[in-house]
Amino acid sequence: MPVQPSPQALRPAAPPSTALRTVVELTGARPSRDDLADVVVTGIEHRSNAVLPGDLFAGLAGARAHGARFAADAVGRGAVAVLTDQAGADMLGELDVPVLVHDDPRAVLGEVSAAIYGNPSHRLQVLGITGTSGKTTTSYLVEAGLVAAGLQTALIGTIETRIGGQRVPSALTTPEAPQLHAMFALMVEQGVQAVVMEVSSHALALGRVDGVRFAVGAFTNLSQDHLDFHADFEDYFAAKRRLFDPESPVAAQRSVICVDDAWGRRLAREVGGRAPVVTVATEDSPTGEDEPDWRALGVSADGGEQLFTAAGPHAKVPVRLRLPGRYNIANGLLAVAVCAAAGADAATAAEALATVDVPGRMQRVERGQDFLAIVDYAHKPAAVESVIATMREHVKGSGGRLAVVVGAGGDRDAGKRPLMGATAARGADLLIITDDNPRSEDPAAIREAIRGGALGIAETERGEVTEIGDRAAAITAAVDWARPGDVVLVAGKGHETGQEIAGVKYPFDDREVLAEALSRKTTAKDLTVS
Repeated sequence: MPVQPSPQALRPAAPPSTALRTVVELTGARPSRDDLADVVVTGIEHRSNAVLPGDLFAGLAGARAHGARFAADAVGRGAVAVLTDQAGADMLGELDVPVLVHDDPRAVLGEVSAAIYGNPSHRLQVLGITGTSGKTTTSYLVEAGLVAAGLQTALIGTIETRIGGQRVPSALTTPEAPQLHAMFALMVEQGVQAVVMEVSSHALALGRVDGVRFAVGAFTNLSQDHLDFHADFEDYFAAKRRLFDPESPVAAQRSVICVDDAWGRRLAREVGGRAPVVTVATEDSPTGEDEPDWRALGVSADGGEQLFTAAGPHAKVPVRLRLPGRYNIANGLLAVAVCAAAGADAATAAEALATVDVPGRMQRVERGQDFLAIVDYAHKPAAVESVIATMREHVKGSGGRLAVVVGAGGDRDAGKRPLMGATAARGADLLIITDDNPRSEDPAAIREAIRGGALGIAETERGEVTEIGDRAAAITAAVDWARPGDVVLVAGKGHETGQEIAGVKYPFDDREVLAEALSRKTTAKDLTVS
């Protein structure tokens, strides 16, 4: 029986064949034997359970186990060779396939993956979007603009991977190098011309995008996140910078940088003059630096939509967004500039932005209630602050109130928890602290850290603060509290459809839970009226 790939293994139907000798020459790996002439590989995989016949299996050192321990299983599934380090080679038993030993196989994984699949990113226009917040929204906006311009597109990101209409939920914001280059090869095979992808700092630091040729790189902003992975902000910034630094092997050919924050302005200064850079801004520079190439002019609201003019070097185009929030003006402006950098007509691309909704990003949930209910992915202090500011604008002048339901993920940057609590407490009339994805941590300890930040500010500066660990109960409590004209904001999980507790992922979708709570309330109200 043929071995089937995992559901997320997107590969070309007719992959190229690469001589194993070519892999040796490319990497300088030491082969266990000399008779490599007849060995060819048609794929590469580092997950033994996803290996297909003809693959090169990469046995990499991991945090919990060395991948070489699974080499026998990979060979049993059809792997024709193994790439590993000396430690991995030492733990291998007798294998009837060549073993390539490299001092740091992870460092060459991207380059090898690209070569095995025929360097497919060279035949695509790859647009990489990086930054702390706004990557997903900007990616969806850019893709819509490129589709309107007549291009065949694909999307790779936090919510999903989409190729030719086939959707696959994403496990990582940016896939590992073997899967990424396999997807690129599939895209080429299916006639895709442009790929819009989110590029995380983890992907840049760990080499997941090594071997990719980026036509355009875009930067949204930088704020506190992932400091459990990065040593500090400088390290975080340095990882993002790899997408733009002309000395980096993954530097984009053209850069589009939002300079609304200090990190964007610094990035533009450091890269500008050494590589083509386009800057965008929604606000005047506080330091009086050079005027940006693209500006957002005449920002206004029309019902639930936002309007502005994207003024660029050779065009002034009207933009309409279905997405509320000042930060989405920045995302929309950046998207127009990226589309223009990719060669699309700015006016055509801008017109398409009016059609875009992003799952779990400022997503409205409506069940006939007389107040606004929103689900948003905001899970960082700056993102929480921005979305709360947007919701406060919504209730300003109407006498409405704002309830915020928020938690924080376990096994992640613990330093942001009190900051999120303080930020949410300042902006909410009712803050309900609840569980997010505790993972392996004690949920009560996470909530306590958020609560400490919330109660650490003066009573006069904050609204009511309460704690309900059960997330569904917390959402229901916020809905029950709301009255006409209010806003209920459920933040942190957005599009996610599971909640991970003690290593087990349970089905949980904020949008569905919120919808059920709203339906119960509207039904009860109707019964009371009748």
